[in-house]
Amino acid sequence: MYKSIVIHAGSGGWGGPLTILPTETKHKIVSVTGGGIHPVAAKIAEMTGCEAVDGFSTGVPDAEILVAVVDCGGTARCGVYPKKRILTVNVLPVGKTGPLAQYITEDVYVSAVNESCMQEADGNIPAAEPVPVQRAHTSETPKTKA
Repeated sequence: MYKSIVIHAGSGGWGGPLTILPTETKHKIVSVTGGGIHPVAAKIAEMTGCEAVDGFSTGVPDAEILVAVVDCGGTARCGVYPKKRILTVNVLPVGKTGPLAQYITEDVYVSAVNESCMQEADGNIPAAEPVPVQRAHTSETPKTKA
């Protein structure tokens, strides 16, 4: 059985808090930190009942990724997963920066995370719904800046 947790930004961090809601389809914690499964990814997996996977040695379809744990100082990895609307936990204290900064938003990204930044959810969280990979298209014309 899966459990929900909340992850807050650590000291000097940015973003979140992220509420992690595992589902039968989204249940992989992908560690993209180099050197195996990072302790933060292992702790998230332990607390949620999900599976931690080394993202460098094992490919995981985006549809199965619940959380990506990265150690990016501000280049690609900290923005790649938020661009796909995959919840991203950066173990480094990095905010909106790099070439993909526009995708790094508080609702999908949190940084400076260590094991003390996680807590069990209080039970007042709605049923888990998958995070949409793409936003719905509308017929509205984009507004231009004046």
